[in-house]
Amino acid sequence: MASNFSFPPLTPEQIAEALHTYGLAPTANLRAEDIANPQPDLLPAVISNFLATVVDPTGADDLDRQLGFDALASLDNPEHYAEGIRVLRLHKRANAFLESIQFPGFTLRDLLRPDPRRLVLVLSALINFLYYRDEKLALLQPIIHEFPNLDERCMELKAKLAEHQKAIADHELAAQMDEPMVQQLEAEVNSLKQKLVEYNKKQLALRAKATAINDKKEETCRKVISESDFELMKLAQENSKLLSKIVQSPEKLQRALEEKKTARGELKNAEKIAMQSVQEKTATLEIYSKAYEKLSKHSSKIQALQEQVTATKALEKEVKARKAKISDESVEIVALDTKTIEWHGKVREMEERVKAKEKERDQIVADENQKLAALRSEVEWKLKCLEPRERKVEETIAKATILCAEVDSTRTDAAEELRLIYAKFQKIGHAFTCYKDNFKTFLEQVDEVSKETLETLDCQAVEPLDTSATLSIEKENSCGPAP
Repeated sequence: MASNFSFPPLTPEQIAEALHTYGLAPTANLRAEDIANPQPDLLPAVISNFLATVVDPTGADDLDRQLGFDALASLDNPEHYAEGIRVLRLHKRANAFLESIQFPGFTLRDLLRPDPRRLVLVLSALINFLYYRDEKLALLQPIIHEFPNLDERCMELKAKLAEHQKAIADHELAAQMDEPMVQQLEAEVNSLKQKLVEYNKKQLALRAKATAINDKKEETCRKVISESDFELMKLAQENSKLLSKIVQSPEKLQRALEEKKTARGELKNAEKIAMQSVQEKTATLEIYSKAYEKLSKHSSKIQALQEQVTATKALEKEVKARKAKISDESVEIVALDTKTIEWHGKVREMEERVKAKEKERDQIVADENQKLAALRSEVEWKLKCLEPRERKVEETIAKATILCAEVDSTRTDAAEELRLIYAKFQKIGHAFTCYKDNFKTFLEQVDEVSKETLETLDCQAVEPLDTSATLSIEKENSCGPAP
C-alpha cells in the first residue's frame, strides 16, 4: 500500500481473508461468495465489530446504552424502537468514521440493503484503513523502541505503588490499633506531668521551710552559746570577786553567799529554760528529719515518675519517627504518582502526536486527491485536444513515409549518376595526366630552342628568323598542344 491513504477496491477473496485476519468477520466460515452475494446483516455486523475493536475499544460510546428520560417520555412504546435506535446509532458512527477517511455518501440503504458493488467499496475502505494504520504503526515503532520495556516499568511502578499503599495501610491500621494506648499514655503522661509540677512546688516549699528551720536552729544555737559564755564569764568574775572578798567580814560573806545562792538559783532556772529550749529544738529536728525522710520518699517517687516521663517521651519520639517514616513513604508515593502522571502525559503526548500525524495525513490525502482529480481532468482535456493533433501527425507520418520512399529512389538514382560521373572524371583525369606529361616535354623542347636562339644572338647571327615560324611557335606556346 502506498504511503498516502487511498481505498482501491479489493476482490471478495482479499476482503474475506482480511476480515478473518483482523478478526472482523461476523462468522468463522465467512467466504468470498458471502461478500459477492451479501446478506442484510453482514455489513452491520462487520461495522459494529470494526467500531468495537478499532475505533472505540473501551466501549465508551456503546450502541446499546439506555435512553434518557426525555427521549423515553417522547415515545409511546420505547421497546418497539430499540433495534431502530441501535441501527441509527450504528449508521451515525459509521458515517462519521467513513467521512473522516474521505469516503462520503454512506446511507442507510448501504447499511441495511447493501448493493454488492457498494458493499465491496465500503469493506475495501475499511480494510485499506487497517492496512494504512498498520503501516503508520510500523513507522512509529522506532519511536516506541526509544522507550523499551515501558509496560514492564509501568508494572513494576504499579507493584511498588501497591506495596507502599499496603505498607501505608498497615501503618495506619497499627496506628489506629495503638491509638487508644497512645491516648491512654498521653492522659497518664499529662496527669504525671501535673503531679510532677505539684510535687516540685511542694518540694520547693519544703526546701524553703527546711532552710528557714536550719537558719533558726543556727541562730538559737549561737544565742544559747553566747549567753552561756556570757554567764560563765560573769560567774568567773563573781568567783574572782568572792575570792578577793573572803578575807572581809562574815556579814559581808554571808550576804555574798546569799547573793550567790540566788544567782545559782537563777542559773539553774536559766539552765532549765535552756534544756527545755534544747528539747524543743531536738523535737523540731526530729520533725525535720521525718519531713526529710518523707521528702526523700517523695523525691524517689518523683524520680520514678520522671523515668516514666522519659519512657513516654521515648515512646513519643518513636511515634514521631514512625510518623516521619510514614510521611517519607507518602513523599515517595507522591513521587511515584508524579512519575506515573509523567508517563501518562508522555503516552497522551504520543497519542496526540499520532492524532496530529493522522490529521496531517488526512489533509495531505485530501490535497493529493484534489490535485489528482485536477490532474485527471486536465489530462482528459489534453487528450481530447491531442486527438486532432494525433490525426495530423499520422497524416504527416504517412506523407513522410512516401517522401522517404521517394528520397530512397532518388538517392539510388543519384548514386548511379555519381558512379557514372566518377568514371568520367577518372577518364578526364587520366587524359589530363597524359596531356600534362606531353606539355612538360614540349616545354623542355621550347627551353632548348630558346637556348639555341640566345646562343645565336650572342654570336651575332645575321640570319633573321622567319617570322612565320616564330609566330607559329608563339601560338603553340600560348595555346598548347591538343589533347
